[in-house]
Amino acid sequence: MKKCPYCKVEVGGNPEKCPLCQSKLMGEGDRAYFPVQDTMKFRSFLYKLQLFIVWVVIIACLGLDFLVHLRLPGLPELHWSLLVAMWLVAFEFLIMRQFKPGMGSARKVTMMVLIILAMLSVTAYFLGFLQITLDLIVPVVITGAVIANFVLAMVDKNGNAMAYLLSGLLCGVIPSIVLFIVKDRMPVAWMVCMIVSLVLFAGVIIFKGRLVAGELQRRFNV
Repeated sequence: MKKCPYCKVEVGGNPEKCPLCQSKLMGEGDRAYFPVQDTMKFRSFLYKLQLFIVWVVIIACLGLDFLVHLRLPGLPELHWSLLVAMWLVAFEFLIMRQFKPGMGSARKVTMMVLIILAMLSVTAYFLGFLQITLDLIVPVVITGAVIANFVLAMVDKNGNAMAYLLSGLLCGVIPSIVLFIVKDRMPVAWMVCMIVSLVLFAGVIIFKGRLVAGELQRRFNV
């Protein structure tokens, strides 16, 4: 049994450090009480490795941009490294959110889509293709997210249909209506996005109506 030379306590199993003072234990250990989670260690190593690579890329891009003054063709005033850093930081944030416990699939998909679209819009603004992004790319991506949430709502067995309904309204219907009110027009892609969102909203109500009603009663105590 191992013993801490400072706390003078004996520690069973085969730990490396004292649970009280974190000093290195002396002596020979016993058989480990808990199995070693090699899979979790390997995943942790992979996450740290990709995080290290991301920071290497960010630092290298910042150096090439601000120290070497490397510029994109046709955009001599653009600090492209800031866009790269923005995308990579957003990528790391999405990875952390995907593995956060307690988050449903609808929230993960919706958050991922919104963050990606925000990054894409900023990038499009500086690279000069913002209008086509807002009129075409954004509604197409949102339509794909609404369809994905509909599929997840159909296979969900935990009674979380309300989250998929709200995500469909938030991503597909509300932006289309706001765009029409503000600009007094609606591009074809946004029109398709709103129609698909409404059709799938009705589909969830039809196929998951009882679950939706039960979820409303559970959430609002009615």
